[in-house]
Amino acid sequence: MKVFHRTLFLAILLLSMPFASAGEPFSEERFKELQAAKQPVLIDVRADWCPTCKKQGIILAQFQEDNPQCGLTILNVNFDKQKEWVKHFRAPRQSTLLLYRGDKQVWFSVAETRADVIRQNIFNSVKACGENA
Repeated sequence: MKVFHRTLFLAILLLSMPFASAGEPFSEERFKELQAAKQPVLIDVRADWCPTCKKQGIILAQFQEDNPQCGLTILNVNFDKQKEWVKHFRAPRQSTLLLYRGDKQVWFSVAETRADVIRQNIFNSVKACGENA
């Protein structure tokens, strides 16, 4: 029984940890501004309760820290509160990532949590990242 209580306590503790998030809240105005400037934009469709989203958030935050030269902006769409944008981006579920270069979508992924795959797809799609892959 002690093992069960410890496990339950650790699970609650992990779920209550701050939600790792790279980027800023999504707004249509900001998205259009970045597109008009031909800036790379990653749309991160996420939910606070989603463990896959949490893992993606950690990977994306680390990517941003390690690669400021990429000029990548991450906009977070709240899966539960921004349903019109979830539908607009045709996100089948939370943990959907969409990468845009200007008005062109260049990458789409659902539930990807392999850091090397996320990283490589960003490097392949964002010219400003250069040869740092």
